[in-house]
Amino acid sequence: MKRFLIPIAAVLFFGCNDSEDNPSASAEVPAIYQKIYGATSITSDGTYVYIKSTGTPDHKSVYYPTSNPLYEDFSGTTFHGNTFNKNPNTITTRNYTFKLPITPEVNSAHPATPLGPIGISLNGVPFFNQYAGPNQPLTNEVVSFDQYWGHPAPGGDYHYHVEPLYLTSVLATKSALLGFLLDGFPVYGPQENGVDVTEDALDEFHGHTSITADYPSGIYHYHITSVDPYINGSGFYGFPGTVSN
Repeated sequence: MKRFLIPIAAVLFFGCNDSEDNPSASAEVPAIYQKIYGATSITSDGTYVYIKSTGTPDHKSVYYPTSNPLYEDFSGTTFHGNTFNKNPNTITTRNYTFKLPITPEVNSAHPATPLGPIGISLNGVPFFNQYAGPNQPLTNEVVSFDQYWGHPAPGGDYHYHVEPLYLTSVLATKSALLGFLLDGFPVYGPQENGVDVTEDALDEFHGHTSITADYPSGIYHYHITSVDPYINGSGFYGFPGTVSN
């Protein structure tokens, strides 16, 4: 896939009027957020960017109703070679609003990530953290990840705990930008410049600071890898925004 740089200073106008979740959202939106192609709208008030999404994946899944054109049967093996075992939940459309700081900053308190959405991927699907429940590892949940390594929670909220396999496949590189966490810091794939990222290259929050194709001056960013904690470690590196549904 052709790689290109998007200067963070570049801007676009994208959905300038929105709901009560961001009543003053009329400022310019940094162009980097145009990469979130699964958003239904993206606006800004100059301090935060507001990203609306239905949370439904644009790829096929066994968790869609059989009447949905994106339904696809699935069996065999899933994440880490586990035998797939479908959970009883069905993908449901949501009305998420993710509020992210446009200029992310380090937060010395590093607040813990909550259960539920902790960020948004490029196709509008939420990222969840490394737990199946309070201090419960994903060990028993990974068997229910579909063909693209996502699954719905009770209530139908589809999400990724691990690498969004569809995105890294479509983008044709595992070094690509995959989304953002609520603190505004970007999330990248399991490689950097075509080389696998090792855990010892990342801090306790599962990130580090370096130059990326999207941030030629460098930025702190998270990496998704194939081992726990997958996307995020002991907490947010920065000050988290909010998510409503």
